[in-house]
Amino acid sequence: MFFVNDSLIVKTNFPLYNIFLCLVKEIKSYLPENHQCFSAMMENGVLQRRHKRLCTKNSPERREWKMMKLLNDDEGIQEEDGDTKLGEFSHPVPWQKIEAEGLDCDYALIFSKKEADELFKHLEEEVVYSTGEEAKVQVYGKVYNIPRKQATYGDTGLMYTYSGVTRLACPWTPTLENIRDAVTKATGQTFNFVLINRYKDGLDHMGEHRDDEKELDPSCPIASVSLGAARDFVFRHRDTRGRNSSRQIEPVKLELSHGSLLLMNPPTNHFWYHSLPVRRKTLQPRINLTFRRILNSKK
Repeated sequence: MFFVNDSLIVKTNFPLYNIFLCLVKEIKSYLPENHQCFSAMMENGVLQRRHKRLCTKNSPERREWKMMKLLNDDEGIQEEDGDTKLGEFSHPVPWQKIEAEGLDCDYALIFSKKEADELFKHLEEEVVYSTGEEAKVQVYGKVYNIPRKQATYGDTGLMYTYSGVTRLACPWTPTLENIRDAVTKATGQTFNFVLINRYKDGLDHMGEHRDDEKELDPSCPIASVSLGAARDFVFRHRDTRGRNSSRQIEPVKLELSHGSLLLMNPPTNHFWYHSLPVRRKTLQPRINLTFRRILNSKK
């Protein structure tokens, strides 16, 4: 569910892409037999302009979400002599673009309900959450208990500092690797670290903040996977916060569903704070995984 206001635009390009395919097919009918070279050139242009806009289902057993697909037959992609042909999509699921001033996000469901249920179950069995001092954060010089459970996983030796706390990445679990790889296939981006937040119900929450720590690769989006109870997610522009706010820009509000992926692309975290507010009517748990790319490794 998206709340649309003057500052928010939600759009998809799928109908225009169908028109484009028809034009390509018409042009190919007038070309000589080596028109596959033309197809390959057109594919490259489409891939660059439409990266992470479309997802597709490769098999009936498992849904794999990818940026782009070429000529699908009943079992998957059809290839001839190493060359691929431009063709129709099978079960397309377009990304939804979310834009405002300085905000650039993409949203899609990348897991079916059955898959999301299984992933949630395995994460409940595998993830070990922080306790004691590691379950606290520092805000404006004061130490608070985190109003949710947290864990950090990633490549060997990676460390991440936020809210005055430095955390060492635990080794990837099989389920986390599967989710990470699915996100990479859907986005074309690679990630070496994940921060996991578990919310037991709607009372667990997350305050306004920006993911702008110096360890993060500024060119890489942050990929947020949601499993479990749907929760509201709110963006607020930095110029509208506090008593001395200088501008009037409406917040951007989303509902993050079970099995969804939200990509927060640059420069979103520079201009916009985000939060997960309390929702007292939510009684079910939620697990959120934010995949990141860390540049600096402290061993």
